[in-house]
Amino acid sequence: MPVYIALIRSINVGGTGALPMAELKAICDALGFEDAKTYIQSGNVVFRSADSEKTAGERLDAALGEKLGKRPGVMIRSRREMEAIAGNAPFPDAKPSFVLVHFLPEAAPKDAFDKISAPDGEEAVFSGREIYVHYPIGSGKSKLKLSALKAGTSRNINTVRKLVEMAAALES
Repeated sequence: MPVYIALIRSINVGGTGALPMAELKAICDALGFEDAKTYIQSGNVVFRSADSEKTAGERLDAALGEKLGKRPGVMIRSRREMEAIAGNAPFPDAKPSFVLVHFLPEAAPKDAFDKISAPDGEEAVFSGREIYVHYPIGSGKSKLKLSALKAGTSRNINTVRKLVEMAAALES
């Protein structure tokens, strides 16, 4: 049975979308996802499911929409995809906490960087459904403007690596 990693938008960020991770796990269990494990309070869950990636994401998004009153948006990646995302991260000399992976529901448009504004020296690279961004002054202080990021959710590279470890443990 495939192992998936779900990355949920707008969970426990700035007081919106409050959802204890125990409730997220319970929702996953109720959907029939197996071995669900959450990681930190930002809406990350690793689980097994016989569903396709798309179906698992749609089912989880719908269930969360019922709970929260609005669908938050769920990005699903397989363990192998997430391993590749972690392994192909650019900016090897940057502090890992200053490199964010922005997970998108679909591939970024080819013109995604046409109107980028990076006043603090931010660097961005896109690859499929992900955009990697190095924030030299930290993402909280950054004034980066990149409209393609709005549809997705972000995790720093340390979190991505931890989720890969958790997913690999479920497959062993």
